[in-house]
Amino acid sequence: MLRDHPTTGATSITFIEPHCPPLYERDTPAHDRYGRRIDYLRVSLTDRCNMRCVYCMPADGMQFLPPPDLLSNQELILVLSAAAAAGFRKIRLTGGEPTLRHEIVELVRAIKAIPGIEQIAMTTNALRLGRLAAPLKAAGLDRVNISIDSLDARKFRQITRGGSLDDVWAGVWAADEAGLHPIKLNAVVVRGMNDDELIRLAALTTHYSWDLRFIEVMPLTGVAGLAEEGVISSTELIVRIAAHFGQLESYGQGSSDPARRYRIPGAPGTLGFISAVTDPFCATCNRMRLTAEGRMHLCLLRDDEMDLRAAVRAGASQDEITQLIRHAVHLKPWGHGLPEGVLPTLRGMSQIGG
Repeated sequence: MLRDHPTTGATSITFIEPHCPPLYERDTPAHDRYGRRIDYLRVSLTDRCNMRCVYCMPADGMQFLPPPDLLSNQELILVLSAAAAAGFRKIRLTGGEPTLRHEIVELVRAIKAIPGIEQIAMTTNALRLGRLAAPLKAAGLDRVNISIDSLDARKFRQITRGGSLDDVWAGVWAADEAGLHPIKLNAVVVRGMNDDELIRLAALTTHYSWDLRFIEVMPLTGVAGLAEEGVISSTELIVRIAAHFGQLESYGQGSSDPARRYRIPGAPGTLGFISAVTDPFCATCNRMRLTAEGRMHLCLLRDDEMDLRAAVRAGASQDEITQLIRHAVHLKPWGHGLPEGVLPTLRGMSQIGG
């Protein structure tokens, strides 16, 4: 059924009746109504974080979910097993900060054991990765994306409101040593904040076989003003980097990869540019998101959601949850509404995990 969100007026899609008839063929991989194959689920393990990045959270006023509101490990494994049965093959663990989740290593091991799950990745700020990289790799984690928006320790503390660049680098090296490859480094570039480090960040790929991804800041709840003032198009970034290093070698864009990929001539690593605002990749989107409290979030920059936790706690079977997930995939919108001035109002980035 459809109902309005009580505070924002945004439409949320909520199914609370678990005993519903199957909506799709059980053995057919999930496709949305536009024919896109949806097989990538980004799973927020917690809305909490041990940093407060300026493009992700407001400085004050954050209210985090109490533990009983989160999916338990057992509930999460049930939902992910249902998602795998619907055809999801790749899982990315996000947050907030996913390494803050209790028993994270055991949880990764349990997810890896789900039939049908082919890859588990994690997006992390790496503050705890120095000691967790090796155990996570042993448990089945395949690779990591690490957020690093500045190579200057003082500026890094300002952007993250207190984060330690030394601890992040320790996490990067631990991940590299543990074999969590390919290492991808994410940098959100904001005009007037860290775009003066563009060349220095890009130069990392001339020394290491890492993927450095530049991401446009997005107008999510709590930071919309920053996004309005700070967006730098990927096209401008590419021009600025090429002016310094010479013409970049283009690797194009994968069928479902949001990043346009390039290489600095002779570099062992690659550059990626993710342009959700200025050059959307909605036509090739293959992903959905699961919030920490068990809601399927249908599009990063829209508010529509389906409540799976209610079905789980009402006693729904795995097969019934699979059918709800298939229906959520069917309802996935074509893309965001930024060109029409439609902004998400329900959640901030820390609640969805990007």
